[in-house]
Amino acid sequence: MGEEEPLGIGALLHWNSLLIISSIFVTLVAITTFTSRLNGVHISIVIGLLILSIILLITAADFFIEGAKGLAQKAGIAEVIIGLTIVSIGTSLPEILVTTTAAASAGRTGDSAMIDLAVGNIFGSVLVQITFILGIVALVRPLNIRPDWLRRDGLIMLGAVIFCSLLLWQGGGLSRFEGFILCSTYVVYIWWLLKNRENIREDEIEAVGEIRASEFSWTTAAYLIMVIIGLFFAIFAATKLVELASEIGESMNIPPAIVGTVMSGLGTSLPELTVALMAAKRSSGVAIGTLIGSNITDPLLSIGIAAMVNPLIISTESHALIMHLIVPATIIGVAICLVMMYTGMQFTRMEGGILIGLYVFFLVLLELQRKGFIVL
Repeated sequence: MGEEEPLGIGALLHWNSLLIISSIFVTLVAITTFTSRLNGVHISIVIGLLILSIILLITAADFFIEGAKGLAQKAGIAEVIIGLTIVSIGTSLPEILVTTTAAASAGRTGDSAMIDLAVGNIFGSVLVQITFILGIVALVRPLNIRPDWLRRDGLIMLGAVIFCSLLLWQGGGLSRFEGFILCSTYVVYIWWLLKNRENIREDEIEAVGEIRASEFSWTTAAYLIMVIIGLFFAIFAATKLVELASEIGESMNIPPAIVGTVMSGLGTSLPELTVALMAAKRSSGVAIGTLIGSNITDPLLSIGIAAMVNPLIISTESHALIMHLIVPATIIGVAICLVMMYTGMQFTRMEGGILIGLYVFFLVLLELQRKGFIVL
């Protein structure tokens, strides 16, 4: 493929991936425009629009990352560095955009519910990835664990979640300065990875390259168009997702924190599910590394960027729900996952089933709390 002449903008405009993303965008805009003229919209239509927004967000984010990776390759940046930075951050791009969009919306409107949704989205994403998604991957294929994963990524993941949680507990939210600290911590983590990249096993690097490799080679201009179009569509989709998720929560009397934790958290984690399932067929290391890497990015970079855009102050109504149920459940979920990694150095199918059961149990607790059977 390296000897083939790169495809230009003309070929890009006829590429199926771009046509599919554009079709989803046009459909979403058309339905939204039509329903905005109606006095009332049935909840099923709103849910359908939410699903379309999630699909557009995921496909557009992937389109953006493909362009960014291509530009990096054109600039002569090593594949391992691209894998450790652009690709690792790329799977968390939906969480970054949704959380930042919600924070920006709260800054414009003063609606504290958007802050609850943003915080819920981050912790919901971490929890669903480390329990439900990892459980599905383990059911598909039992995963072998190497001790260096626990020492390197596993403990860093737990530390990142606890660090973010402590900052939230300390002041009931995150200031811009605390957001800067979280982002800086992530930059230090990436710097450490790059400095020690020679210690990363070759099979992990090769598998990342296989999963993220493009079937076509494009010109620099085409890659730049991918970045611009992908980012535009992704930001649009993230904005719609936040609006629609908030609307569904209000109409069904569901607290914004739960909307962010379940609807938004599960929806924005679909890229990790896709990549992890693909990786499990080739390498246990990449399957686990994808999920752990994302769960380091979310509590540091994703929520840190959002806090710098607008301070994240949890509302009084959702404080107990977030700090006494959602956050502890996330920490416990991560800890149980690490214990399973340590015992036998393997994720068995039974342990995968247990992880899925833990997530279902968490959803039951949320519903019991919403119905008033559990008082926090």
